[in-house]
Amino acid sequence: MRISMTAIVVVVVIAIVLFGAKRLPDLARSLGQSMRILKSEAKAMRSDGEAARPAPAPSVDGGAAKTIQTAPGATGTARPVAEAADGGERPH
Repeated sequence: MRISMTAIVVVVVIAIVLFGAKRLPDLARSLGQSMRILKSEAKAMRSDGEAARPAPAPSVDGGAAKTIQTAPGATGTARPVAEAADGGERPH
């Protein structure tokens, strides 16, 4: 099925009339972020049935390891982080 140029122009004009030219970039950015999250969640669901990942090793101080993600739904960038037992900063 081919979409004609006239149909694309009509859809763009209707979008500008309904949402206004100032809100269209925000809507497009929001849609792109939602698509990235959906893609990462679908990838995570596919990999759930595959080999299970080993659990992260407990930290030396006996505290529980926390997982930090850069963005919601971004499972590919998650990494375990050990925290000091007293809750303060760890010495370097």
